[in-house]
Amino acid sequence: MLRGHYAYSGVTGNIRALSRMQWEVKRAWQYWLNRRSQRAKMTWKRFNRLQQRYPLPWPQIAHSIYRSAAKP
Repeated sequence: MLRGHYAYSGVTGNIRALSRMQWEVKRAWQYWLNRRSQRAKMTWKRFNRLQQRYPLPWPQIAHSIYRSAAKP
């Protein structure tokens, strides 16, 4: 889902919003993993280890306004 969002919204000048989106997804992922267990909480340290094993895609610019402006 993130890759599709980056492909659709990844225009020049929008990297900050894409990075914010990735951060919010990480927060939501950690929050819902915390709710799964009634005993042990998912700490950020443990979550970061999990994220190293299953990384989220990095935000990237898919459409440059400068590339399209240079074409005749």
